[in-house]
Amino acid sequence: MARLREFYRQPEAIFWVYFFPILLVVALGVAFRNKPVERFTVDVQLAPRSSEIVAALGADSRVQVQAYDLAACQQRLRTGKSDLYVVPGADLHSVEYVLDPTRPGSVVAKNLADQRIQEAAGRIDPVQVTIQQYNEPGSRYIDFLVPGLLGMGLMGGGLWGVGFAVVDMRIRKLLKRFLATPMKKSHFLMGAMASRLVFMVPEIILLVVFSWLFFDVRVYGSWFALFILVLLGAVEFSGIGLLVASRARTLESVSGLMNLVMLPMWTLSGVFFSYDRFPEVVQPVIRLLPLTPLIDALRKVMLEGATLGMLGPELLIMSAWTAVCFGLALKIFRWTD
Repeated sequence: MARLREFYRQPEAIFWVYFFPILLVVALGVAFRNKPVERFTVDVQLAPRSSEIVAALGADSRVQVQAYDLAACQQRLRTGKSDLYVVPGADLHSVEYVLDPTRPGSVVAKNLADQRIQEAAGRIDPVQVTIQQYNEPGSRYIDFLVPGLLGMGLMGGGLWGVGFAVVDMRIRKLLKRFLATPMKKSHFLMGAMASRLVFMVPEIILLVVFSWLFFDVRVYGSWFALFILVLLGAVEFSGIGLLVASRARTLESVSGLMNLVMLPMWTLSGVFFSYDRFPEVVQPVIRLLPLTPLIDALRKVMLEGATLGMLGPELLIMSAWTAVCFGLALKIFRWTD
């Protein structure tokens, strides 16, 4: 109750816990929203046949094309103002593409430009192709992103909301006063974790509902399974926060320790992109990080409709982290320095 009263008497804490995650979803959701078809800038070097190539490329709405002299083409490619430039050959059956192969946009633009030029020269594809666009909720980047942000919020809330608060109480000599009371260490630590749960559950509900209303992010699994994952994730990172703060004496030291714990998970656990991009040799280690099974489980429930019975490995890893961290925190925690 003391932690709850201390929290709602601080308006800035309410902002960071409940409204900052929503601002983060808005910013990233708008930045990575589904955009119209990407346009490519293709330059054509001035030559006797440049007008024919400009006409062939200009027929495609995805290509922005214009003719320049050689120096201008080289300058625009070097400064990133174009994706590639085309050098017309002496006849209709030869062209040269100049591009930077390390830029994905250049490679895609080359393939598109080559297709249009070949078709203008009379190429007929023997196979008829039909393209069907698919853009259902669940397949977009924002659908992938929201579970990652939920996990990141649970991690930050557990570590900062519990660990930082404990160290702050130690600095203000409040923990020292508890030493003269009948309160047990286990009661104090469980109280700190329980208060964090009260804060986190409304935060997650608010974030999920906001994402659904404004970005149509859906939960294909059960809300009960999602609630259990949120509850277990909050307890897991509260336990880690308690362990980090068990002996820390200053805000600087606990801040450094928390950043040391969180930074690898921000980078490796798949918050903003899939951890499958990392080398295979580090995949087993990444999957054992506390945040990775939480995000994996959240995505399986929200995007794939998984049930709790299908999340055995993730729940086992999270439970192990919770038990070990809380047990170690209880063992090494001290009321005084």
